[in-house]
Amino acid sequence: MIQKTRFFETLILLLILLFLGSELRVSAQKRVYEFGSESSLAHGAVTVLGTDIYSPEKGYGFEPGTGVLCWKGTSRKNGNCTSNKPFYFSTALPEGNYRVSVRFGDRQVATSTVVKAELRRLMIESIETNPGEFLTRTFIVNVRKPQISTGGEVKLKDREKTSERWAWDEKLTLEFNGVRPTINSIEIQKVDVPTVFLLGDSTVCDQPSEPYASWGQMITRFFDGKIAVANHAESGESLKSSLGAKRLEKVLSLIKPGDFLMIQYGHNDEKEKGDGIGAFTSYKASLKQFTEAAKAKGASVTLINPMHRRTFDASGKITNSHGDYPEAVRQAAKEENVPLIDLTAMSKDLYEALGKDGSGVLFKAGDGTHHNNYGSYQLAKTIVQAIRDQKLPLAKFLIKGLTKFDPKKPDDLKTFAIPASPAVTDLKPLGS
Repeated sequence: MIQKTRFFETLILLLILLFLGSELRVSAQKRVYEFGSESSLAHGAVTVLGTDIYSPEKGYGFEPGTGVLCWKGTSRKNGNCTSNKPFYFSTALPEGNYRVSVRFGDRQVATSTVVKAELRRLMIESIETNPGEFLTRTFIVNVRKPQISTGGEVKLKDREKTSERWAWDEKLTLEFNGVRPTINSIEIQKVDVPTVFLLGDSTVCDQPSEPYASWGQMITRFFDGKIAVANHAESGESLKSSLGAKRLEKVLSLIKPGDFLMIQYGHNDEKEKGDGIGAFTSYKASLKQFTEAAKAKGASVTLINPMHRRTFDASGKITNSHGDYPEAVRQAAKEENVPLIDLTAMSKDLYEALGKDGSGVLFKAGDGTHHNNYGSYQLAKTIVQAIRDQKLPLAKFLIKGLTKFDPKKPDDLKTFAIPASPAVTDLKPLGS
């Protein structure tokens, strides 16, 4: 009798341990945060109030200084958190791709929310709800660390450890912006989806602060919830310096068959000097090296030549400040049999459409290289249209219903409504 009792006790204990193990595995893969509620409404959910400030020990919470107000709901999932200014929510996560589902709405008032991730990557351009209306939107965010699985780590610049630290830290950070940003719940789950890796310079990278921006942090808005964008570009980088900093090595440690790599350099490469340095020598050879390395991993590569600087002649036409470098990209793409997005040609159309004086609206004031939100958004739409026109494999991951974009007919600035993020700087990006 005693033995039988012990048997059943052991069996029950094993079942409990198996259940707990299953619960731990689920919690490691999926996290649910509910805002403003007094108790968890979904199994395993974490209640978040305005007083929950992020710390590494806690592992989730609002970033300091955002002034969030949270309201308790009277029925299921009616609680929310909101603010009269942008606010940030972070959660500690391992490196990888995550599907993020956010529920928006308020029982009594209308809401209007824009969502950015990590360093100002535009994920949701605008989601609006009427009083009593609740909507859920889903997107994919890539989280990365400097450590390389094959050994070593990316050699980060000082600014990547300070103003750009959110691109490399231990957590996923979401920015909620707009007229009345409001969130009810966030569900986060690690997923295995294709990834678009980006390598390039300051015109591609995730710029951390206003008024600077790049097409790399705008193009995320145009992809659906079945693919991630991992932006490994960085200000001041050339092909040579990216190789030395192990940025390519980092990408190669992660990239796999079915993934994509988009490469755009040139602005900084053309300033390098020395024996054998040039567009058709070192630059072209490095482009081919990067391309062949990614292809060997089973990834699809697209080369992009650099957009023009804002250099007009007396007749109102863009002059070529890049010399032979755009042509070197064209040749490399042809020789490697990979797609080319001719951003040099398309940016010429875009800038000339607005004219010598009018094209300043695309750039940070006083800067002829680095763009603002509006300019980077137009360049992103140009690249997206090229993906569609060339029927590249990436095209199937673009959101549905996109209208055709002609860089000769850019969007009216008056209709551009993406709000600025809180962080502002007078520190110019590296490179020119």
